Amino acid sequence: MKSRVHLLMAGDPERGGLASRCFDACLMALIVANVIAVILESVEGIFLHYRELFYTFELFSVTVFSIEYILRLWTCTETPDYHGAVLGRVRYAFTPMALVDLVAILPFFLPILIPMDLRFVRAARLLRLFRLLKLGRYSYAFKMLSGAFQRSKETLAVAASVLVVLLIFASSLMYYLEHEAQPEAFSSIPQAMWWTIVTLTTVGYGDVYPVTPAGKLLGSFIAVMGIGMFAIPAGVLATAFIEEIQKKGSKTTREEETTVSPQEETIALLERLDALHDKGVLSDDEFLAQKERILKR
Repeated sequence: MKSRVHLLMAGDPERGGLASRCFDACLMALIVANVIAVILESVEGIFLHYRELFYTFELFSVTVFSIEYILRLWTCTETPDYHGAVLGRVRYAFTPMALVDLVAILPFFLPILIPMDLRFVRAARLLRLFRLLKLGRYSYAFKMLSGAFQRSKETLAVAASVLVVLLIFASSLMYYLEHEAQPEAFSSIPQAMWWTIVTLTTVGYGDVYPVTPAGKLLGSFIAVMGIGMFAIPAGVLATAFIEEIQKKGSKTTREEETTVSPQEETIALLERLDALHDKGVLSDDEFLAQKERILKR
């Protein structure tokens, strides 16, 4: 029973079959519906009018997600990495996706178990948006994106390091160039970082901008550098994503090539048997006996 439930929840349609695909599709639909409910609850008129409906749906969702979490804890010992009735389940409980599952149901139980201030309860309810992260378990696209991040994490770390260095360098220069002209806008290097961030990200709110000729020249250079700096991670991720797609395609092709039907296997065995008979390795009686055995398989 445990192994069947584990296969159903494993997220592998090839092993779990139609039931696993239906299970994943239903949970994905429920997660999306929960996110939509959280968004609609922020509209005061809708929330007050359908308060009971929202509560009923939340109760249903928490029940489903709680049962799912308990079943995953129960069946995780079927995986060799989490072998062990206690320690295996503890190791599984601290995996990223298990923590996401836990955070998805905690906002409902925390106000019941622990007396809380109403403002904190409202803030805790926003944690329900973490249910959106549960899609990563069921969505093939999320898995591909995660694989792309894993493949390019070193390159992204280098790009992030260069961006931090450029941020500090540009903020320091802009502070020294603009501090005297605009002591309020560029009162310190940390204050100048706000302008540098919005410029590097090409947002440019316009509330803070250089007024000196040297500051404008530096600002133009930083704006151009910002476009290039954010193009690098985008290119890296795009390349990694394409590689993930190609990797999946080549894996599927190899699986198709290595999959041999029973008929093809029988024909291959008969051809090999004929070759052995022709070479005199098998006598006529042995040939007929082996041929009959193969055809009866």
